[in-house]
Amino acid sequence: MWPPRCKDPGRQSVEILRIIQLDLDLKFKTNIRELFEEFDSFLPGTIIGIAQEMQPVYRHTFWQFRHENPQTRVGGPPPEGLPGFNSGVMLLSLEAMRQSPLYSRLLEPAQVQQLADKYHFRGHLGDQDFFTMIGMEHPKLFHVLDCTWNRQLCTWWRDHGYSDVFEAYFRCEGHVKIYHGNCNTPIPED
Repeated sequence: MWPPRCKDPGRQSVEILRIIQLDLDLKFKTNIRELFEEFDSFLPGTIIGIAQEMQPVYRHTFWQFRHENPQTRVGGPPPEGLPGFNSGVMLLSLEAMRQSPLYSRLLEPAQVQQLADKYHFRGHLGDQDFFTMIGMEHPKLFHVLDCTWNRQLCTWWRDHGYSDVFEAYFRCEGHVKIYHGNCNTPIPED
């Protein structure tokens, strides 16, 4: 909602309902208003809009869980797999986050530890790892953005043990709306 609603106009405090959180290594090829319109696609209970990870990083991170559960979709490539999320472009419905009892529970350290233990998860990418882990259990909290909203360019994993499956993760068809130069990858010129 723009402009933000004021709780008390005399105090000029603002209740922000929705925000877009962006990495700095992005190049927009469309108006950011179009990205903001993705909030309109959120279903009831959805709190975050985020694109899938386009490298096999979570295939690697979830290796032990995948070994113990050979039929799992966890860490697998799209469209059938659950490749995890990339937090370079995120739509956060702060209002839905505040109102979600499920999300509130998932923020408790004991809940985080329980999921980390279940998945043998030892991540290193902060918020991205957290959203990926809870997304494996509670996918309905997330609106998955099309890959064109976060066209990740990094190819590091292709050269580090995953060349056989890399393209299944990296594939993205459609007109790119946002380029993401993750892991210091050059962004194409116009």
